[in-house]
Amino acid sequence: MTTQIHTLPNGFRIVTEHMPGLESASIGIWVSAGGRHETSAQNGIAHFLEHMAFKGTSKRNALEIAEAIEDVGGYINAYTSREVTAYYARVLKGDVALALDVIGDIVLNPIFDANEIEIERGVILQEIGQSLDTPDDVIFDWLQERAYPDQPIGRTILGAEERVKAFGRTDLAGFVAEHYRPERMILSAAGGVDHDEIVRLAEDMFGGLSGGKTPVYLPARFQGGEYRTEKALEQAHFALGLESPDYCDPEIYTAQIYSTALGGGMSSRLFQEVREKRGLCYTIYAQAGAYADTGMTTIYAGTSGAQVAELAEITIDELKRAADDMNATEIARARTQMKAGMLMGLESPSSRAERLARMLSIWDRIPTLSETVERIDGISDDDVRCFAEHMALVARPAMALYGPVSSAPDLATLQERRAA
Repeated sequence: MTTQIHTLPNGFRIVTEHMPGLESASIGIWVSAGGRHETSAQNGIAHFLEHMAFKGTSKRNALEIAEAIEDVGGYINAYTSREVTAYYARVLKGDVALALDVIGDIVLNPIFDANEIEIERGVILQEIGQSLDTPDDVIFDWLQERAYPDQPIGRTILGAEERVKAFGRTDLAGFVAEHYRPERMILSAAGGVDHDEIVRLAEDMFGGLSGGKTPVYLPARFQGGEYRTEKALEQAHFALGLESPDYCDPEIYTAQIYSTALGGGMSSRLFQEVREKRGLCYTIYAQAGAYADTGMTTIYAGTSGAQVAELAEITIDELKRAADDMNATEIARARTQMKAGMLMGLESPSSRAERLARMLSIWDRIPTLSETVERIDGISDDDVRCFAEHMALVARPAMALYGPVSSAPDLATLQERRAA
């Protein structure tokens, strides 16, 4: 497999990876314009814009956008995160040019028709309502808000209802003009792709874009705190967040190995102790998330209202126990799980294209898989144990609780348990 990178004179970057033997390809545009790039008045506009991209351009109406891809058996979609908005398609290799034409069209030429804005506003409000009705979804928004209060990175991606109800064409067009600049875009493609052809197509489509001043966003500050909402639900939902490394920090691999050993699978400490031995929950896991300048290791579980206090206390106890006795065998298992998950996931051209865009945005180059594996293997047992001690005793916490949680200890009480 061959990775190639090309940058147009205006700063627009193109990265491709040819995967021999594949009859399909994944191609998309990743734009550095997500939730953290919004002002408080714009909260939710990046996501609204993602929706509107599919509602019509100067060349195609909404149905024609969908038909153009589905007529050739392809798939098109998009997503918005706190740091990026992505538009991508999966097609057969002979239809890559078509896919790029459609994706480029919806990114560059949305018309923001007034009627379509109103229709999609209703769709997004329904999406917000659905999220609020999904406890194991909305609790992570509340955790994020408590970890990063009064900061763009702490706000919900969907936005508040009152904001979504107010957005109009001028707001959408203004956000595009400010953020959809060539130097903030990456075209990434993997699978049955030809690099030279894609560069030629991209030059025609994106070469005329003008660059601009890069918007400045506030650095993230993990502050922590507690959010608690009582509601008559079947389960009490518990989420604990601990400040951890950003994705440029060398310790990010340590954090990922640690979170896998702590709660990344059926053999992990939390799963074995909380579910298998005590039967306190059906779902419990830990994962290490990262951004450009901050990160958070999150532990989530759902249990009964009568057992949520015990579950919270055991979680703290397991954090402390991991700092004392995490052994070489489980660290090796977590390291292997991490490498295997990465390598197996990259058998998909969609995952490859996603990785290419992410790595290029972070490092301005594409680390080889062997380099990444070498970094993972370079994390020693002592590195993980030292990190576990930091997480148990020092890392700043945030907590969110939802449901029948009146008996759950508050964050101050759990902090005392950490220090004991």
